[in-house]
Amino acid sequence: MDSIEVRTMKTAFSAPVAIFVFLLSLPLLAAETPLSTAEKGNEANLDYHRAMWDPIHFKPAIDTAGNEQCLACHEEILKRKVRKKSPAGVSADEVLAWYQTLQTYEGAQETFHRRHLVTPLAKRLMDMKCTTCHQGGDPREEAPIPPDPNNKDFTLRKQVNPEICLMCHGAYPYQLMGMPGSWEESREAFQNNCLLCHTAIRTNRHQVNFLKAEAIEKAGKQDSDICYGCHGGRQWYRISYPYPRHPWPGMSKEVPDWAKDRPTESPARFRIEQQTAGK
Repeated sequence: MDSIEVRTMKTAFSAPVAIFVFLLSLPLLAAETPLSTAEKGNEANLDYHRAMWDPIHFKPAIDTAGNEQCLACHEEILKRKVRKKSPAGVSADEVLAWYQTLQTYEGAQETFHRRHLVTPLAKRLMDMKCTTCHQGGDPREEAPIPPDPNNKDFTLRKQVNPEICLMCHGAYPYQLMGMPGSWEESREAFQNNCLLCHTAIRTNRHQVNFLKAEAIEKAGKQDSDICYGCHGGRQWYRISYPYPRHPWPGMSKEVPDWAKDRPTESPARFRIEQQTAGK
């Protein structure tokens, strides 16, 4: 009886250990075939597990991945369409989505990825890549243990760092600019023209590799909603993004209290001099 119990305990103990060792070896098995799925056009022959652990989903390969490589396996994101009717029976062409409330948006309702990649406004003013938002990540290490509030490389099980979204979907920080109220309340006092002030203030702007700076400046002169769209008009968050204070001609040497912790350059991977992924 005792020997049976001992054998049972050994079996019960060894099974979890074997499973644990097997799981640890899976990334190594995937690493033995470091093909770049999209490059070799072999995505149809890969099972889901090997595709998930493909090197293109990790640093450093993802830093040089182009849209063509990403869309070789994920092209469905550009083919999806919004519902013609909501579950409650409301037709999409009878109501405005929140992003349609500004006149700068053209056309019918579109899906999230299409609005950032292929719609007229996206093509006109943006130069976004899949890797602008998606930087890959190790499924085993999506959050640090123990927690480290200073480590921004972990995005707490989100596939995209929310700070990327905040850049263009934050609140309008009228308090920092000394304005009497929000842009909706103040636009008439400023002749509905952002450039009334910004022809001389913070003129070194939009110099990042996912925006078309010259096109934005030209469009902003014609319609202030071009500016407002990304600076409060399509707000998702209660807070505003702490934009870097790039030096501009005539910039005061005195730094306001609210800006003393602001960087003076954009994150390295967004700087114009950095090689843009996919080019």
